[in-house]
Amino acid sequence: MIEIDKNKIEQIADVNRKLLVELPDKTKVPVIGQGTWYLGEKLNDREREIAALRLGIELGMTLIDTAEMYGSGRSEALVGEAIKGIRDSIFLVSKVYPHNSGLNNIFKSCENSLKRLGTDHLDLYLLHWRGNVPLEETITGMEKLKKQGKILRWGVSNFDTEDMKELWECEDGSNCVTNQVLYHLGSRGIEFDLLPWQRIHKMPIMAYCPVAQGGSLRTQLLKNSSVNRIAKAHNVKPLQIILAWCLRSKDIIAIPKAAKVEHVLKNAEAASIVLSENELFELDKAFPAPTRKVSLDIV
Repeated sequence: MIEIDKNKIEQIADVNRKLLVELPDKTKVPVIGQGTWYLGEKLNDREREIAALRLGIELGMTLIDTAEMYGSGRSEALVGEAIKGIRDSIFLVSKVYPHNSGLNNIFKSCENSLKRLGTDHLDLYLLHWRGNVPLEETITGMEKLKKQGKILRWGVSNFDTEDMKELWECEDGSNCVTNQVLYHLGSRGIEFDLLPWQRIHKMPIMAYCPVAQGGSLRTQLLKNSSVNRIAKAHNVKPLQIILAWCLRSKDIIAIPKAAKVEHVLKNAEAASIVLSENELFELDKAFPAPTRKVSLDIV
């Protein structure tokens, strides 16, 4: 494990603590948090992953996102261990399976998540994606969990524009505080209608996979000449430019995953990178914004 200078950690943290996004209920959360998909699945990686999460917290990335689906609860258990003793400084997010989001299962699912996380409440509870349970039923469950103090607020994930409009028409549907969707430089479909709709309703997007998931698209992004030229100009890594691009508007919360301390450090540094208008124009040319409606990307 690499050693990181404590002064450098504090300098980065000092910047990141000031970079906040406001939720509809006026709660302010870090512009960059930590995702945990695939964390906690291998026992041999546990110590390294906990160290990575704890460093991220030190660096000001105190929003941590997990889900009952991730590793069948093992990710939540890992997060619970990582935040033990510092829970009050964390904005904790978890997600419920669609098939558990009805009134028969949502309370038990939430309780199980709380036990694995070692806490008595979630700061935010999300419906992981839309399933067969009526939205009205899920909303009723979420509102009851709020009244019980088990969750402080709720939101959704992987909802497209029409889903959000339908949600908004439901009783208490406008209590939704965020929609967590896939968004990065190579996947900009939400910019056509979903992102504008959420901005009108003052509801920030929470972007998962903000540096793209592994595979050919991520390789394409990392090898792109414009991305590399801009990275060189800023003396940073291409991955950091891709993440900085996602954070450019200051009203999007990004939750990159990192299982190693060196990757966490790079993510944390990216939050303070400011791209010029010319650089943003160049990236727009390389990876254009959508000119028509496209299906929501989901992984």
